[in-house]
Amino acid sequence: MRKSLFLFLPLLALAPVFAYVDDALSFAYEAATPFVKQGFNVREDAWGGDLGVKDKQAIQAQLFKGNNYIFCLGTDVKKAVLSLAIYDSDGQLVSEETSRPGFLVTTKIAPKKTGTYYAIVTVHKSPVERTGWALVYAYK
Repeated sequence: MRKSLFLFLPLLALAPVFAYVDDALSFAYEAATPFVKQGFNVREDAWGGDLGVKDKQAIQAQLFKGNNYIFCLGTDVKKAVLSLAIYDSDGQLVSEETSRPGFLVTTKIAPKKTGTYYAIVTVHKSPVERTGWALVYAYK
């Protein structure tokens, strides 16, 4: 019993993180909805977490020449300002967008070559210590 309690307690500490990442994920999917109506398919992959102000997180994605992509970043923190920048494998910026205070950031990319790309999520301002975020992307 004691052993299973020690395994369970660290997971209990993560419960609040999952709650606000789920809310942020809802906003990210909401941001993708208009693009689905335009024929985009949302990937099942989703990323999320929480970041402090000025913290960054990199997400790797394989993108293909000839497709169009929409990356949608969501947060549930009303006055947070986040940015989303997409870089190619050579470190060249290929797309960037910064939110106004609110819930959503979207950016589009039509890769000129097939390869590995990196989405960089940054929290610029936030009224809370840790800002929950989630990222999804769609293609056509």
